[in-house]
Amino acid sequence: MANHASAKKRIRQTKRRTAVNRTRRGSIRTQIRAVEDAIAHGDKTAAQEAFKAAEPLMARGIHQGVMERNMVARKLSRLSKRIKAMAA
Repeated sequence: MANHASAKKRIRQTKRRTAVNRTRRGSIRTQIRAVEDAIAHGDKTAAQEAFKAAEPLMARGIHQGVMERNMVARKLSRLSKRIKAMAA
């Protein structure tokens, strides 16, 4: 347990920051899931629209420190490759 005032403050800040980061990461994952669902259902136009919505969220997640740059690049690359491989 924290004894100093600064340590107690750090605990409070960490709790708030963790909650914010979990929310951000969850919304990004929801968007990624929407793309994957559209791909699974074979709807190319819906997949492209969902991908356009997910891409800026993922890029924002990098700058907010929620996601790693290389992981986002890898996921975007794999999703776009799967969308391009779909039949129109």
